[in-house]
Amino acid sequence: MRVDVVTKEYPPAIYGGAGVHVTELVRALRRDAEVQVRCFGAPRDEADVTAYEVPSELADANAALQTLAVDLQIADAVAGADVVHSHTWYANEAGRLAQELHGIPHVVTAHSLEPLRPWKAEQLAGGYRISSDVERRAYEAADRVIAVSDGMRADILRSYPSLDPERVVTITNGIDLDVWHRVDDPDRARELGLDPDLPSVVFVGRITRQKGLPYLLRAARQLPEDVQLVLCAGAPDTQEILAEVRALVEELRETRGGVVWIDEHLPRADMQVLLSHATTFVCPSVYEPLGIVNLEAMACGAAVVGSATGGIPEVIDDGVTGVLVPIDQVQDGTGTPTDPDRFVDDLAAALARVVADPEAARRMGEAGRERARTHFDWGRIADETRALYETVVAERAR
Repeated sequence: MRVDVVTKEYPPAIYGGAGVHVTELVRALRRDAEVQVRCFGAPRDEADVTAYEVPSELADANAALQTLAVDLQIADAVAGADVVHSHTWYANEAGRLAQELHGIPHVVTAHSLEPLRPWKAEQLAGGYRISSDVERRAYEAADRVIAVSDGMRADILRSYPSLDPERVVTITNGIDLDVWHRVDDPDRARELGLDPDLPSVVFVGRITRQKGLPYLLRAARQLPEDVQLVLCAGAPDTQEILAEVRALVEELRETRGGVVWIDEHLPRADMQVLLSHATTFVCPSVYEPLGIVNLEAMACGAAVVGSATGGIPEVIDDGVTGVLVPIDQVQDGTGTPTDPDRFVDDLAAALARVVADPEAARRMGEAGRERARTHFDWGRIADETRALYETVVAERAR
């Protein structure tokens, strides 16, 4: 069986969880299947990976139109595959067109949903209407839609009620524990700005509405003075959200020390050092299908405090591997807390509780790594995905 995996992100150009997912899934699938990767951007050196660039004629076009131009090239190139598997709306049109053009099954993995990310209108302008339409058509036509959590599956069926529930299955994200593990290097932690001898809260994520960073910065005002806040936050969606975060960080620094903001992309080794020496990792997202970054933190032995939304409750075992923060949300697709002040207070209280007892946090971190090992192994995930490919190919052959 030949599987063509279509994705915008692929090493070395990875900026989000979808790219991490694709990278790890491809590695696991290649143990016993032929996998061709078709990605966006500059040429790659890796065998069986082909990259496609935006035609020069569209260099100044809306980002959504540029995406469709790349998708057209990929749809043509998929000829000869037994299955096409697309990831995110950027690749969905390539998968749908390949499905029609070549008569092969199309599998979609849902890493996020356009109807639940309306803030992307700030980023894509009119292109958001295009991305939303692309996603809807691909999902409705797909042979199978994979959700990365049961929470995500519920969101898919709610967003696209015409889908047959039997065609929407859950196969979670995963984590490679050989790659992600604890790294004890207190000197490097200090060089990065984190003092291992003091309690600390670490955040890792893009500066986007869904990650909830402004709520965290407000909650940090309530933390004890000796608690450090380390923000590994870059790649802003818009200049507006960047300006909002910058203002909140500056305001926080006026009232307390120990606020470290790392805005460049850190190599994995440095990220492991920070996560390994953190008292707790925090995920204050208002929208999170699963959150691979939570698994990375757990793999490094960090307790995780996360908002109880999307797939996060399927990752954090509340009170065992970390703490879930309750959040009631407006049902308009934005994920906005119905009572933002209450959410901020609850987030601050959960963080204060964990950092106040480093020994308990350490035990949570140990339990988190074990949970990552038993529930989120890439070998099992690849087996489930491969079985799904076999099912859709057999269905097409009838």
